[in-house]
Amino acid sequence: MRKKVMAAGLGMLLLLLGGIGFFAKANADEAAVYNAEDIYERSEAAVFYIRALNNDGALKATGTGVVVSPEGVAVTACHVLSDAAQLEGVFNNGLIVSPIEVLNCDEQTDAALLKLPALNEGSQGIAEYPALPLRETAVKHGEKVFAIGYPMKDTPIITEGIVNSPNAEINGRGRILTSAQIVSGMSGGPIIDKYGRLTGIISGSLKTMNNIHLVIPINDLRSLQSAS
Repeated sequence: MRKKVMAAGLGMLLLLLGGIGFFAKANADEAAVYNAEDIYERSEAAVFYIRALNNDGALKATGTGVVVSPEGVAVTACHVLSDAAQLEGVFNNGLIVSPIEVLNCDEQTDAALLKLPALNEGSQGIAEYPALPLRETAVKHGEKVFAIGYPMKDTPIITEGIVNSPNAEINGRGRILTSAQIVSGMSGGPIIDKYGRLTGIISGSLKTMNNIHLVIPINDLRSLQSAS
């Protein structure tokens, strides 16, 4: 009888340990979820202020961009570039990069692909740019998202909201709609999901609805990259 109890106990222990292993693996496979503070700390180094300049060096327009590869490929909104003669980027750590090359700019989708100049390892101590990972799946109604951008050169901000619609047709173009607050100067900046992945690019605001803003879907950015 004692042996049977011991065997049963051992079986239960093995079953419990097996269950713990299963749940540990399941938890390990789940992506970490971040709050606004975490998102900003993980993302701000990849976001930069854009200065669009005329031939005489005068400021023509401003906006925001975000790096998507360590080699310096970045994305922004096409309207930010505004036929500029030269583009320069200013990062939050004071790094200024110029000139910025426009690889592709699609006025229909408002997506733009940029190439930042190579970093000088000797002056900055780094040879690669911090970059945001790209989200692989479509967003869903009600998902929490975050927006980061530069309303002013030295003032990056973060706002928080939800996805109001993952695919709304606006003027013949597919757009994500979000309630994350957007102000002038944030155009071209990233919309980031709760896992820290780039989900889209800020394009503008919807005039027919208060506090609803337009986001370029990540697929439009991928299409632009494929065409370059």
